[in-house]
Amino acid sequence: MNDSLPERALTHADLLQLKRLNTPTIYNGWEQVTRHDAAADCFNREEVRDFMPRMGPMVGYAVTVVIEPSKIEHRQALPDAWGAYRRYVASVGAPKIVVIQDIDRPAVIGSFWGEVNANVHRALGCVGTITDGAIRDVDEITNAGFKAIARRLCVGHAHAWPVRWACEVEVFGTPVRPGDLIHADKHGFLVIPPEDQPRLLEAVRFMDANECNTIISAAREAAGASTEDVLERLDDAQGRFRKAVREKFGEGGEW
Repeated sequence: MNDSLPERALTHADLLQLKRLNTPTIYNGWEQVTRHDAAADCFNREEVRDFMPRMGPMVGYAVTVVIEPSKIEHRQALPDAWGAYRRYVASVGAPKIVVIQDIDRPAVIGSFWGEVNANVHRALGCVGTITDGAIRDVDEITNAGFKAIARRLCVGHAHAWPVRWACEVEVFGTPVRPGDLIHADKHGFLVIPPEDQPRLLEAVRFMDANECNTIISAAREAAGASTEDVLERLDDAQGRFRKAVREKFGEGGEW
């Protein structure tokens, strides 16, 4: 393991708490503490497919690799690529999510992933992958405890080979850098920049509780009331919700 790993803002216990919540809930907290455009930045711009939705969310730090399964030349030009790539993955602290840019897209023809590679990466501390290419061996990958978010399924691996790694990649229209914190589930994924991480868990907890204590509870309690009474209660709850957000995060809060 690399002894010079950068200090992380969140503890492993913090990550476990984030993992208990879905990605939209994480987004609701993140948008209150980020300076990024919450309508355009840090989340997938294209549709993704979660092939293991019952595994729930995954949280981890990005390790990145670029592949081009249609080209056999990479095997010849980079004969030692697998060893070097695996040493890179091993040098990063767990939990890790392998983020793969497939240069062949949209004409995806081969998979980096199968039963063997999923088990190898699980041994290296990886919890799953986000790839804008394909996967195969879905049942076997699931059995390995490895979550996969991908574009599609395919039959073979073709000439899948590490071409570049430890570099910025783009998947589903979103740039991802090595070491970025990612939260992902069946809804998509969110890339959380380092500057947004220290207050993330606090913000997520606050926003989740604020929703439950104001708008959601008002909506549930209004069942059976007159239309005017329902609207009045919801307006009041919306006001209390927004007031709490402003008091917590200032006028810059999204609500």
